[in-house]
Formats: sequence, C-alpha cells, structure tokens
Amino acid sequence: MRLRALLDTDALGLRLLGGEDELDRTVRGVMTTDLRDPSRYLSGGELVLTGLAWRRDAADSEPFVRLLVQAGVVALAAGEAELGDVPDDLAAACARHRLPLFAVHESVAFATITEHVVRQVSGERAGDLAAVVDRHRRMMTSGPAGGGPDVVLDLLGSDLDLRAWVLSPAGRLIAGSKVSGPALPADACAGLAAEHLAATRTGRRGPHRVLLGGATYSLFPIRSWGHRPAVAGGGRSPQGARDVRETVLSDWLLAVEADAGDWPEERLDLLQGVTQLIAVERDRRDAARTVRRRLAQEVLELVQTGAAPAEIAARLRVAAPVLLPGLGAAPHWQVVVARVEWGGGEVEGGPVAQSLLEEILVDPLATGPEPSDRIAVAHTGDEAIALVPLPAVTAEHDGSESGIHADALLEAVRAPLAAGLDDDGRVTLGVSAAVHSAEGLRGALEEARHARRVAAARPGRVCAAGHQELASHVLLLPFVPDDVRRAFTARLLDPLQDYDRRHRAELIPTLEAFLDCDGSWTRCATRLHLHVNTLRYRVGRIEQLTGRDLSRLEDKLDFFLALRMS
Repeated sequence: MRLRALLDTDALGLRLLGGEDELDRTVRGVMTTDLRDPSRYLSGGELVLTGLAWRRDAADSEPFVRLLVQAGVVALAAGEAELGDVPDDLAAACARHRLPLFAVHESVAFATITEHVVRQVSGERAGDLAAVVDRHRRMMTSGPAGGGPDVVLDLLGSDLDLRAWVLSPAGRLIAGSKVSGPALPADACAGLAAEHLAATRTGRRGPHRVLLGGATYSLFPIRSWGHRPAVAGGGRSPQGARDVRETVLSDWLLAVEADAGDWPEERLDLLQGVTQLIAVERDRRDAARTVRRRLAQEVLELVQTGAAPAEIAARLRVAAPVLLPGLGAAPHWQVVVARVEWGGGEVEGGPVAQSLLEEILVDPLATGPEPSDRIAVAHTGDEAIALVPLPAVTAEHDGSESGIHADALLEAVRAPLAAGLDDDGRVTLGVSAAVHSAEGLRGALEEARHARRVAAARPGRVCAAGHQELASHVLLLPFVPDDVRRAFTARLLDPLQDYDRRHRAELIPTLEAFLDCDGSWTRCATRLHLHVNTLRYRVGRIEQLTGRDLSRLEDKLDFFLALRMS
C-alpha cells in the first residue's frame, strides 16, 4: 500500500509533518519501537511507529533517523500521547534525510494503525500472489514447468509469510520453500503424511488441521487428474465419484505451517489454486515416466516368457542410458516387487503399487529435477515390479551388500502407509539380491516375489522381506497352513501368555531374549538387567509350564519358530 492511502484514512488520525513529495512510497510492513537502535529488527519497507521514549534530548533525533533510513524504512509516525507535539529536532532530521514524518493523535492506538496496515498489505500480497499463481498455472498447462513446485512455495514464503512443503504419501520431502528456513525433519514429514492419509481415509475434506511437535499445520490434498479413472464418454470422473483407495497412496500433499481454520475464503481459494498448480507439475512428471514404465514392461515380459539372455541384455542396454544418464550401462540390477490388496477386491492394486514404488524407491543421492527417473516400474494385476539399476555394488566386511535393503525400505514407509491403509488394505514388499547380468534377472524376479510372499505371511499392514531371509527357516513359514500355525503357537506360547497376564510376569520377553542370546545365561541376564539366579528361575518356569527343555536344540528351535509365527 502507498503512504498516501494511510494519510487519506481518517480513522488512523495521521497528520503529515514533512515529506509530502515521498507519499508514493510503498509500505510493506509495520513496526512499533522505542529502541535507540532498532535497525537489527528491520528488513526494509516498514512504517515505524514510536512513542519517542528513546529521545532524551535534541541530539538523539539525528542518529535515530539516520539508522532508520539506512535500514530502508519508508516513513516514521510519532505518537503525541507522551510528549504532546512532535519535537522540531525530529522533524528537521527527517527533512534532512527525506524521511516522511507523521504525527499520531493521542486518541489513536498504535495497534489500530498496525492492524490496518497488516490487513491492507496482506490483502494486496494475496492479490498479487493470486495473479502470479494464475499466470504460472497457464504457463505450466501449456508448456514446460518454470521451476516446479519450489517457485510457488517461494512465493508463499516471501509474499504471505507461509512456510510450506510438498510431501509424498510415504513422507518424502518433494519440494520446500527456500525462504521457509530449515527443511522439515524426516520424522515430521512422516508424521504429517500419516496424519494426512488417516484423514483422507475418513472421507473428510481438506484442509486437515494437525498439531505436531508444538506447531500447527494445515494439510491440503494435491489431487492429480492423471490418476483419476476415466468415465463413459471420455473425460474424468468427478471428485466425489472416485474411490479414494485408487489414489490415497499416490497423491501428494501440501503442508502449510498455519491454522487454515482462521483464514478467509479468499486465502483458502488461493491455496487451492496452489495445489492445482502443483498437481499440473505432478501430472507432467508422471507422464515423463511413461518411457521408463514401457521399458520395464518390455524387460519384464522377456524375463517371464523365458527369452534368451542375449535378447534381455539387448533390451537392458536400451534401458540403462535412460535410467542412468551419463553412465551408459548398469553393472548391477535389483528387483523389488510390491503388492497392494484392498478388502472387497473392487480396486485394482497394480496401478496403486506402481505409483507407490515410484515414490518410495527414489534415490536420495541422484541429481537432476526428478531423482525417481532412476527406476522403472511395471505392473500386472495387483502386483508392481521395479527394475532398479545400481551403478556399483560393494560387499562389506560383514558380508552385506550395498543397494536396497528391505528393512530400511520398510522403516522409511511403514508408519505413514499404515495410516492410509486403515483396516482394509495391505502392502507387502519383496527385495531381491543384486545381479550383474541379464541371466540373473529371472532368478532375481522369482527371489523378490518369494520374499514378498514371506512378508505376506507376517502380521501388519505394511511388511517387507529381503533375499537374505530366503536362506533360513523363514523360507518355510509362508507355506505352513494357518490352522497348523495357530495350533503350534498356541500349544507353546498360550501357557506363557496366560501366566504373564495373571502374574504380571515377563516370561515371553525373557524367552525372546534368551533365544536371541543363544542360550547364554550371562549375556541374557545383562540384557534384561537381571541377576542370573532370577533368569534361571524364569527359564525354569517356562520349562515347567510348557514341558520343554531349553537346553535341547529341538525345543529351542520350536520356541523360535513359534515366536516368529505369533
């Protein structure tokens, strides 16, 4: 807003004392101060309000005004409540530095002026930002994106003082404003994603208000038109007609650190426009994955139909430059299989699993505008299969290998995804070992699929298993009938669970620790912070209740399997 507009507002009680030629200056903010040097708190463009408590004598006016001018202040307004008329020395100093000076009538509170300026400036900023957002929307709809979501988030931060971030449903930070300060911590991203998915599954309309870590956030869904199902006659189904399960695990969200419940309709409409703008960018990135998806589908079909390794290798040579630009070829590959299953079976899980894998298999070390362009994902039925190129695989001294690890993958996505699955969905993941040639891809695919079946045998909404587990007893568990598993675990563990409930004992945790310590009394007692004699008493009680002997290898193995299947 202009200084002239302030002077023309009778309710503010402002009287111009000097600087009539400078009334077209733009006011960007307001600050009240009685500090002798307030410059450290000024960023430029402010109207400064002062009660003159900083002035002891006439010599103080000149340095005070000089500091304001150097800080970029556009005008000074001095109150008449304490000293009466504004001192002449202050007026003279403002005239020398061409700083407009107003007198504030004693009947007008500084808070009244502050509220008016903030309201006017915020309204103008919102209008300016709305125009910018509309212009960016038209540009992004008709041509290449100009900077992606980061540009819009920077505008929110600079023009509306809103800290905002774009997150994936698995809690990955996709974009953030450079003026928003430090990036959101990973645990905050995961927490906000989980809250958003849980609210979406209830059917509540956004924005969703969330309190996390002492801060209030408003979560706006970013609806991607590219993921909406087609309807008869062409076009897309309306928002209310789609099944939320088709997109809940793939739609992005906009997290704003503010309580949108207090916002006027104009600001809410503006943020909805921002989400639509980001959705255009999301659809553009999704469309760019078409080539990689087609490559993955072609390789998958060759592998599953038993094509010659030379033919598969030729297709991989085509895929590698697309997935690893600049490297030419990938010396190693991994396969990740995901399955999304919904209760009732009305929603096809394959496309959901495909979008999900494309989000969670992003390489955080990759450079470029979209790091997920280093993977290719195909889908068939309820299953999605990712072909992941690895520039190099190194074996560590403990026998482990670099690349994707099932445990790390699961840890990163379990909490947010479980919220989105609610009580009628399930995600299971299987990860193969790395292979270095086309000949190994068929085995890697079967290995990943079998690892996923191992994961599916476990309890929980989100489960994963890796190739390491296929060389152990866990390999057998998915193929044990459910009634046999239940009877086996009940026979061994029910007496211990009943005893723990009745006596508030800890026989089950003691058994788990004893087996983890390979039957070592000393190590187990140390882990549980018990005296060895107390541990011996507990183990004796376990043996008495179950009729088993924990010094025997067969009985140890039975207990181990029962705990894994429980």
